[in-house]
Amino acid sequence: MSIPTRESIITQFRSTYGSPPSVVARAPGRVEFIGNHTDYNGGAVLGAAIDRYVWVAAATNPSGRLRLFSAGGQSVLELPADPGTRITGSDSWANYPLGVWRSLKDFGLRQPAGFDLFVESNLPAGAGLSSSAALELATALALLHLVDQADLPADRLAALGRHAENKYVGVPCGILDQGTSAFGRAGHLVHIDCRGPSFSRVPFPANAHLWIFNTREKHALIDGLYATRNKECLDAAKALGVAFLADLTPAQLPPLDKKLPPAQAKRAKHIIEEHARVHDTAEALQRGDLAMVGRLLTASHRSSQHLFENSTPALDQLVDLLEKHPAVLGARLTGGGFGGAVMALTKDSFTEKDAAGIARAYSAKHGREPEMIHLQAADGAKIET
Repeated sequence: MSIPTRESIITQFRSTYGSPPSVVARAPGRVEFIGNHTDYNGGAVLGAAIDRYVWVAAATNPSGRLRLFSAGGQSVLELPADPGTRITGSDSWANYPLGVWRSLKDFGLRQPAGFDLFVESNLPAGAGLSSSAALELATALALLHLVDQADLPADRLAALGRHAENKYVGVPCGILDQGTSAFGRAGHLVHIDCRGPSFSRVPFPANAHLWIFNTREKHALIDGLYATRNKECLDAAKALGVAFLADLTPAQLPPLDKKLPPAQAKRAKHIIEEHARVHDTAEALQRGDLAMVGRLLTASHRSSQHLFENSTPALDQLVDLLEKHPAVLGARLTGGGFGGAVMALTKDSFTEKDAAGIARAYSAKHGREPEMIHLQAADGAKIET
């Protein structure tokens, strides 16, 4: 697949709608570096905006109609007005940009009365790299540009995208995905204290590398497993008398098992210890202790595997294979889990040949090779000029 450019996006928009767009916006996907499901539990997370993107081109539609098209799709989705309900079937992806458009009014921002929208991406869908948040933020920037409000601060932009996904798509996500996509910076990870939320950046060492191994098991949060874990965590926090599980520390864990049903106790233990791992990882990065960072990443995966139970056999096998490689510092599932991808933190000496060897060993058991992506930390959402 060729890498889209602003010029190619404009050409495709013109071919679809007959005239050029007024704006092209771009937002990166993200890797959840560590902090699995801690965001909506009032904890901290570390994420990396990555050099894979969603592009959105837009123009006003004078007739007031809403027209949306995704590259590779069969036809333009045309709506005479806000449908008011979620779209189902092959056009269900449109719920994300439509949710953003509806959210503009909720945030006291102007809505374009009608618009033409074109979407292109080189993010693998369903791999846990948050193509949905990238689509939300790129859509928001594009639509705001149409009404001369594209100077929305990054924290408000992230909040707008999250609101769209929570309220109009129906995924009870936290702020990790949108916050990382909004605040990304090349050569840095994004640290989010989700309670605020507040955002800062942690330098990412130049001699460390991120690799993604996409199992090609579709990462489908809307199917209900994400919502189930969300409810289990909120119920556990209520039973323990705290607003969020991240209010508790690992030292408070032993008696908790007696206060919660077994499943809730496991979820609580994962979240509380994972929140502590985020803090320890940020400190290890600041002092350049990549060996410690790697150990924390792998510990995070084992906790997801055994306590949060949002891993899969395919994800576990990839982590097992990577953990044995001398140039791999650590590995863990990234994103919501239940399919998707594994992230590996590697040394300089880990090459494409090494990645291919991991893929072959995985394929021998699962009958399909994972998609392998070598990523760089990238800048956040912006208007393409």
